[in-house]
Amino acid sequence: MIRAAVCTANPHKLDEFRALFPDWELELLGDADYPPEDGLTFADNARIKARYGRLVGPAGRWMLADDSGIEVAALGGGPGVQTARWAEGRHVDKLLDALRGRDDRRARYVCELVAIAPDRREVDATGVLEGSIALAPAGSEGFGFDPVFVPRGETRTVAELGDAWKAEHSHRAVAAHALCDTLS
Repeated sequence: MIRAAVCTANPHKLDEFRALFPDWELELLGDADYPPEDGLTFADNARIKARYGRLVGPAGRWMLADDSGIEVAALGGGPGVQTARWAEGRHVDKLLDALRGRDDRRARYVCELVAIAPDRREVDATGVLEGSIALAPAGSEGFGFDPVFVPRGETRTVAELGDAWKAEHSHRAVAAHALCDTLS
């Protein structure tokens, strides 16, 4: 069993990570004074958090961090690593406003996970969920852009497909499976 600290200030991430890594023993490294996430990529930002965790966290535990966001074709791949700051808590409204009158609705969720071992060995994994942005929100589960994100091959939004579907197919789930495969 891998024992790890989840490097985030968001306590809800611990529950999400426990679902993604059911065979791991996880705790939250939440009260840390994290440095700014000013990397150029999702991997850079996840690495910033994981490396900081390695400096201040329990020596005998792995450090686990992620960074994720949405890339929209009509927005030149944005908001990308700026997703949280760009959305300002108005994820759906802001995205629909930005795409008003645009035909190209292609988008993808991206997640980068970085795990750092007690011996400082770094392992990373990427997860991507391709899809498109709906014209209007639908569904009640999930969060963020889920009410308008329609995964490729589906006709319903992630919010309509539900949390159980998301736990198996999301960009974060894909990254978690890849990380576990690399470590096994």
